[in-house]
Amino acid sequence: MASAFEPLPNDVAALKAVLVAERAKSFEIAAELAVARAKASEDTALIAAQKLRIAKLERQIYGRRSERSARLIEQLSLAFEELEASATEDELAAEAAVAKATTVRAFTRRAAERSTFPDHLPRERVVIDPPTACECCGGNRLRKLGEDVTRTLETEPRRWKVIETVREKFSCRDCEKISQAPAPFHPIPRAWAGPSLLAMIVFEKFGQHQPLNRQAERYALEGAPIALSTMADAVGAICAALDPLRRLVEAHVMSAERLHGDDTTVPVLAEGKTDTGRLWTYVRDDKPFGGAGPPAAIFYYSRDRRAEHPQAHLAGYAGILQADAYDGYNKLYLPDRKPGPIREAACWAHARRKFFELADIEENARRRAAAKKEIPISPIAIGVVRRIDALFEIERAINGKTPQERLSARRLESRPLVDDLHTYLREQVAKLSRGHDLAKAIQYMLKRWPAFTLFLDDGRVCISNNTAERALRGVALGRKSWLFCGSDRGGQRAAAMYSLIVTAKMNGVDPQAWLADVLSRIAGHPAHRLDELLPWRWRKSNVSHAKAA
Repeated sequence: MASAFEPLPNDVAALKAVLVAERAKSFEIAAELAVARAKASEDTALIAAQKLRIAKLERQIYGRRSERSARLIEQLSLAFEELEASATEDELAAEAAVAKATTVRAFTRRAAERSTFPDHLPRERVVIDPPTACECCGGNRLRKLGEDVTRTLETEPRRWKVIETVREKFSCRDCEKISQAPAPFHPIPRAWAGPSLLAMIVFEKFGQHQPLNRQAERYALEGAPIALSTMADAVGAICAALDPLRRLVEAHVMSAERLHGDDTTVPVLAEGKTDTGRLWTYVRDDKPFGGAGPPAAIFYYSRDRRAEHPQAHLAGYAGILQADAYDGYNKLYLPDRKPGPIREAACWAHARRKFFELADIEENARRRAAAKKEIPISPIAIGVVRRIDALFEIERAINGKTPQERLSARRLESRPLVDDLHTYLREQVAKLSRGHDLAKAIQYMLKRWPAFTLFLDDGRVCISNNTAERALRGVALGRKSWLFCGSDRGGQRAAAMYSLIVTAKMNGVDPQAWLADVLSRIAGHPAHRLDELLPWRWRKSNVSHAKAA
């Protein structure tokens, strides 16, 4: 801009010329600033993307380096999303600013890698009307040379409709008998909703953690108001209709050679307060030892955590149970138990967590930066964590192999490490006072050493109970959304639907699509062939139908 000390011309035309020149300069300066801001935003987003990629690769190669690795990836993903959106906003602002300037070079972001659209998606061809005359000479003798195709991924908003099922009546002119087609089967009584809508309601409630009142508000805004009581009635009817499938899943889980067991809290609405109930899960997953049985999970609800609940859940089970050190399981491990004893397999990840809390150098660095009290770092805990990590590294290499192959590798590689760790723990605990946190963590392992070392004698055993914890992850996420169960019956319904939805996810099946198809068929499906509707059977039949098509 012109200096304040330079005299301005008195002529109006000259003043206008100076004003136009200064305005052009301001546009150029603003454009340069916008371009610089867009470049900086792009670089920041690129750095965030590379950090996210590095974290994912490190987790893939080295496994869980810390207990917070999964949470760190989620935080990096969120940061990348925000920075990428900011970079796009700055790019558009730079384009608008450059359009007003004349000498500033435009800024173009590096094109992001876009994955090709899946082949199974339907294609809709939209052809723009071609020119009818030449833009140069106006002639109409045009011939086609080719075409440029721009592909855009699109989705249609939810479309509501009412299906009217008509059954015409006919009377016989000879005998006056009235004939009519039989009424179709409906998934629930009163048949006010189709199977796809019913599947969406229950999956949104139990799979996506959206309470019915929030769903009702959204449906009303979309022009399809549904009373909350009507949807609640449908949920109860669906749970009753799907209970035979839940019992089949339960029987399949309880026939496993090895089970993962765990539980988590669930708030339950009570009179004038909120009680703490429990959701228990038992998971069958034979993939780690190359088993042919499909994975599945069964959930149970209880109002408290008394020992009678797991004992009732596993009353007819005999095999291997991988779980934490909850005392309520102790009677299950008695040798004279009927129908047979359950062998206890402890979780090394759970034991590692106790030592990791005393060896978390990164957490101390964050506390130091925030001027908070630091946690005493124990060299002994660091040594134990490193030894346990070495065991997990061996397990990653033999995951999916047969029990015999896993057992051979463990006896060759893992047993020396376990023996060395046992000697190390006994030596260190003798130097510590009983009340020390590290001594408690060591005693936790030494008291259950046969359970911790069972994997060295049985190739079917895993060294962690992470499978059960993954099955309960949805419950932990849902607690922040639905806050509490409305009643004990609500907790039981939630356990039943979690059993079906989690089992479908474990078998790579879209739960909502599976529920919609099952609800459309289950009322008329033969009872002796009900197992055909189980997620793992349903997936195989759908894959074969798709290949045939």
